[in-house]
Amino acid sequence: MDIQNKTKEELINELQVLLQENNSLKKQNEKRTAELVIANKKLLFQNEDKNIRAEELSVANTELEYQSEEKEKRAEELIIANVELSFQKGEKGKRAGELITAKIELDFQNKEKRKRAAELIIANVELAFQKGEKGKRAEELIIANKELTFQKREKGKRATELIIANKELAFQKGEKGKRAEELILAKNKNIVTNQYLI
Repeated sequence: MDIQNKTKEELINELQVLLQENNSLKKQNEKRTAELVIANKKLLFQNEDKNIRAEELSVANTELEYQSEEKEKRAEELIIANVELSFQKGEKGKRAGELITAKIELDFQNKEKRKRAAELIIANVELAFQKGEKGKRAEELIIANKELTFQKREKGKRATELIIANKELAFQKGEKGKRAEELILAKNKNIVTNQYLI
């Protein structure tokens, strides 16, 4: 009896555990079904939004097609206007080119005249400079000639002074020679007198 009771108790416990697991599974299934219901509602709402956006896009596409047609018409009109403007610009460009060539020729002629005038001015300046240089050289030559004549005079004066100084030196040498001879004679006389006195 004890063994049977134990097995019954164990079976009861196992049944209770299984019941608890079933309850938890049911609760999980209920949660999942609730989540699926919410997800389905969200998907339905999103599909409705997508349909609305698709309708708006179709309307926008029709408007864009209409605008593109209008733009094409305007583009064709602009092309025609641009062709006319390009023709007019071509005529104006031709006239402008002719005027530019005329201005270039006039500018070239004016530049040539200016160059010639500048060359004449430079030539006159060079001539005046050369004349000035020649005048300066003539003045320098006159001054150099004066300096040479002055130096020649100074050299002549120095030469005469040197001649006079040489004559004086020669005279002084002669006087010194005479004095030396007199001193020698005086010394000799003193020696002789001293010998007699001894």
